[in-house]
Amino acid sequence: MASVEIQGTAERVAAVIGILRQRFGDRVQTGEAMRRQHGHTLTWITNQPPDVVVWPESTAEVSEIVALAARYRVPVIPFGAGTSLEGQVNAPRGGISIDLQRMNNVLEVNDRDLDCVVQAGVSRKQLNDYLRDKGLFFPVDPGAEEATIGGMASTRASGTNAVRYGTMRENVLFLTAVLADGRVVKTGTRARKSAAGYDLTRLLIGAEGTLGVITEIGLRLYGIPEVVLSAVCTFETLEGACNATIQAIQMGLGIARIELLDEMQVYAVNKHAKLSLEQVPTLFLEFHGTQVSAPDQVTQFEAIAREEGARKFDWAEREEDRRRLWKARHDAYWSVKGGWPGREALATDVCVPISRLAECVRETQADIKRCGLIAPIVGHVGDGNFHAQPMVDLSNPAEVEAVKGFLERLVARAQAMGGTCTGEHGVGQGKMKYLEAEHGIGLSVMRQIKATLDPLDIMNPGKIVPDPA
Repeated sequence: MASVEIQGTAERVAAVIGILRQRFGDRVQTGEAMRRQHGHTLTWITNQPPDVVVWPESTAEVSEIVALAARYRVPVIPFGAGTSLEGQVNAPRGGISIDLQRMNNVLEVNDRDLDCVVQAGVSRKQLNDYLRDKGLFFPVDPGAEEATIGGMASTRASGTNAVRYGTMRENVLFLTAVLADGRVVKTGTRARKSAAGYDLTRLLIGAEGTLGVITEIGLRLYGIPEVVLSAVCTFETLEGACNATIQAIQMGLGIARIELLDEMQVYAVNKHAKLSLEQVPTLFLEFHGTQVSAPDQVTQFEAIAREEGARKFDWAEREEDRRRLWKARHDAYWSVKGGWPGREALATDVCVPISRLAECVRETQADIKRCGLIAPIVGHVGDGNFHAQPMVDLSNPAEVEAVKGFLERLVARAQAMGGTCTGEHGVGQGKMKYLEAEHGIGLSVMRQIKATLDPLDIMNPGKIVPDPA
């Protein structure tokens, strides 16, 4: 569809808002508070609100909105639950925030094939509540229960269960998405494998809305394990906890989750969740299996941990204790944010090959101490991914510069070890500057893909792919 001849950006935006109001009525909002809620609200990236927010209820309506945006050359920013950490939902050039939370229906569950189809606005908690009575679950768990499946696909999310079940990349079978000109594309089938053409599913997973708006997702499902056992294991040193993790993974133990908390993170979790964990490096673990296999895995891990300086190994046998334990882990961001009032939290992550994990974490903790920073460490260490969360007083220029330097060194350290600037938070605005060092000429290939699929640069502009220098 050819673009309309309206000269100024403000005039084009006003024309689009008028058409949206006529078409969608009270599902269109332009109030400042609502618009700011749809800009970035986590960490220290500046909030950049859209010009208008609209709530579609079907793929056809999303297609209509995007086609209108293309006609008037107005940016489109997909919005799920707003839990992203790198500015993915910001609108640096204004535009339309497409809030997908009304598209929250589970469309199909195929018990025998272990798959389902959901709309993008379904949250992971909603999906697992729906599946529970069928004896099934969806394992990808980024730590935010309200995170939507569409947002998780868009950011290539992973989380606490990735070590056993994989990330969104492995667990999405196909997608339905609206492209930059309003066309609707379905990227695959329910078959578990295919050699038919380019893998458009993987192209859109992790694209953060820069290539299209994901509206429906086909997912792999799994049977709820017969036995789930949880444990807390404390260590003399952070390196000992990392080395125990490395050995367990190399031995192929069927651990479902293995999460590391350093001393400072344990302090924050204790305060927030009213726990009484010993304030030393700690692993939270979960084992999935049968009545025979799960206890055997626990026994083998405990033996490994003792060799690496484990101080204590406690079971959380009751269901309510397990839930409390993992809720405390999931609330790690909020526990840190509330633990040091007057400071802003900046959550960041890197990922390295598992063999370099202990070295990278050790050097990062030493860097934190040298800088005199407060920066708890927590991580999905079973796949080499860990998070640091510096707390910064934004009124203190020296502290702000210290945090910026720490972040630069953290990424450089991970990349030098064969790792990545982000294991799961994504790129958004916050990590664009690191992509050239990581991808080299691959970054220019990304620009070519973006220019081909989105020649008007209206799909979540200013994210992932920086403008050429």
